[in-house]
Amino acid sequence: MSLDDTPYYHCVSRCVRRAFLCGEDRYSGKNFDHRKPWLVNRLTLLGEVFAIDIAAYAVMSNHYHVVLHVDQCRSRSWTRDQVIGRWLCLYKGDPLVHCYLRGELKSETEFRQLDRIVEIWRERLADISWFMRCLNEYIARRANKEDECTGRFWEGRFKSQALLDEAALLSCMAYIDLNPVRAGDCETLEESEFTSIQARIRQLSAEQSPPKLPAPKLMPFGAGMNDEQGPASLPYDLRNYIELVDWTGRIARADKKGFIPEYAPPLLSVLRLNQEQWQMLTLEIQREAITMFNGLDKLTAKERNRKKSAA
Repeated sequence: MSLDDTPYYHCVSRCVRRAFLCGEDRYSGKNFDHRKPWLVNRLTLLGEVFAIDIAAYAVMSNHYHVVLHVDQCRSRSWTRDQVIGRWLCLYKGDPLVHCYLRGELKSETEFRQLDRIVEIWRERLADISWFMRCLNEYIARRANKEDECTGRFWEGRFKSQALLDEAALLSCMAYIDLNPVRAGDCETLEESEFTSIQARIRQLSAEQSPPKLPAPKLMPFGAGMNDEQGPASLPYDLRNYIELVDWTGRIARADKKGFIPEYAPPLLSVLRLNQEQWQMLTLEIQREAITMFNGLDKLTAKERNRKKSAA
């Protein structure tokens, strides 16, 4: 992963064959829905500990999606004690660090060694690979303990896609937020359990009853991808994004009742995309073999290929 290219990445982890993260196993008849809060709770903790924001997530029966944003400026601003406190939320830590916390370090050599350890931890706390490791290892250990078995729970290492522009970012987020709808698990965004879109809708609804469990703190909407003023935020407006996701869900399912609105959501005009181009982007993001996703470049290439075919 290259943070010089983009701080935004789409990550996916899938269970091995016959293993179920959540939902109902059609072979054994067992239901594992109680595991969904495990992953959401762990995401909540990691979002607080790491210098990594959660932009979108969806927990499905045998896999999950998450869009992450690395905030290196935040990790660099942490003091020595802040880094130590965060790391110790996840691991026991080095004995030297515990000596420091007890006030037992005396020599400059010990303090230099301490600072080397802290810098390693600081780097890891802004690393997506470490974030995913802390998430997947925890879930695998807990699921294997419950199933009374050992061995691999996940299909190897997680897959990732670099999201290189705003079109790629928003189309990927919409694809993730629509996963339960497209799987036939629900018909509305409000019913889309254990997703970021449901959490965002609840944040907007003053009359919504408290959720069953705390949702991860999500990266807010507000400024642009390259805005350097204040905390990092997603481009554009939350209400416009929700409208865009709802509209995309209506046109993506041929069997869905209702009608396609005659107007396109405002975000499409801001992104300089038409309805056909937006649909194309949300379909392209499903191809997990794509490791770097530049929405506008992808569309340009598609247009060139279509013109060649027509010639």
